Amino acid sequence: MVDMKVTKEKIQEVLAGYDKKNLRIATICSHTALQIFHGARLEGIKTIGICTEKRRKIYEAFPLGKPDEFLMVDDLRDIPADELAEKNAILVPHGSLVEYSGDRIYELEVPMLGNRNSLAWEKDRAKMFEWMKAAGLQVPATLSPDKIDRPCVVKLAGAKGGRGYKVVHSPEEFYEHFEGMNVTIQEYLIGVRVYPHYFYSPLSKDGYRASEGKIELIGIDRRFESNIDEAYRTEKAGLTFSPSFTVVGNELLVIRESLLEDVFEMGKSIVEAADRLFGGIPGPFCLETVVDENLQFFAFEVSARIVAGTNIYPQGSPYTAYIYGEPMSMGRRIAREIKLASKENKLAKILY
Repeated sequence: MVDMKVTKEKIQEVLAGYDKKNLRIATICSHTALQIFHGARLEGIKTIGICTEKRRKIYEAFPLGKPDEFLMVDDLRDIPADELAEKNAILVPHGSLVEYSGDRIYELEVPMLGNRNSLAWEKDRAKMFEWMKAAGLQVPATLSPDKIDRPCVVKLAGAKGGRGYKVVHSPEEFYEHFEGMNVTIQEYLIGVRVYPHYFYSPLSKDGYRASEGKIELIGIDRRFESNIDEAYRTEKAGLTFSPSFTVVGNELLVIRESLLEDVFEMGKSIVEAADRLFGGIPGPFCLETVVDENLQFFAFEVSARIVAGTNIYPQGSPYTAYIYGEPMSMGRRIAREIKLASKENKLAKILY
C-alpha cells in the first residue's frame, strides 16, 4: 500500500480556512472534466480547470463545459495544491488525475472529494480484490504466471483505460510479453460487460440504504475497447490480429429491471466493506462486471471515483430520470453533494 503522507486532520485544517460561500470545484482538463464543469455550472459553483496550453482550445470549444478559470501548467502531473487551496478549491479525482499524479495524489494538501484511501485500494489490485471479496462479490480467478491453464487477461497497474492489456493462454506466452512487470492475471470471463455507476451519500438515508446513508444508481455503460470489439468483422474479413483492450469510448446500457436488485446489493456491499476496511467511499464509484448466461454478476474491478462511462449522459440517464425531476449527470450530482454538505456543515464527511 502507498504511504498516505497527508492526513485527514491536515485536510480538515486546510478546509477550516476556506471561505465556504465561495467554494470552487477543480480538476484536470481530461477524462470527465467537461461534465464536472458543466454540472458545477448548473449548481452555481465556480470551477477551475488545471490545463496545458495544448488542451485549452478543446475546452474553449464547449462554452457550457469549460471551467470558469483555467489554471495553466506545463505538465498535468504538476497539480498546484497551494494555489488551489488559496482559491477555496475542492479537487475532484478522475481517471486521468489519478494516472497523471501517481503517488503524489496522497500528499496533495488540498481537500479532495471522497476518500483518497479508496484510490490507494483501487490502485493496488491485490487490495482491490480483497475489497471485492470482503463485499461478498463473485470475482474471476486470479492466477500466478505458472498456473495459467486457460485464457487470461493480463492487466497493467494503474488507471490506464485498458491500454497494454493482453490475453494470454499459457505461462510461456505470459513470460514472452510481461516478464518482470507489475501486472494482474485474471481468467477471461465470457458474458456481457456491465459497468454500473453509483453515488454514495452519507448525508441522506432517503433512498436505497447503505451504511449510514444511501446509494444511487446514476447510470450504466459498456465500453468500446479498441479492436477486440470489432473482432468478428476482422475475422470475417479473413484477417488475423492481436486483441487490444484500450478503451475508445462508451455506450449507454439499460439492463433488465429484474437485475436491478443485484446491482444495488453489489453497490451496497462495496460501500459497507469500504467502511470496514479503510474508512468509507463517499461520492462516485463504479463496478466493472460481466454478466454470464445464467445472469450471474462477476466483478473484476472497482473504480473508486467518477468514470468516463458517465460522459454519455450529461443531461441525465434513464435511471436519474426516476430520482430527480431535472437532468442529473454524475458531474452535477457531485456538485450538489458538495453544496449540501457545505450548507449542513458536513464537508468533513465527504472530503479527504
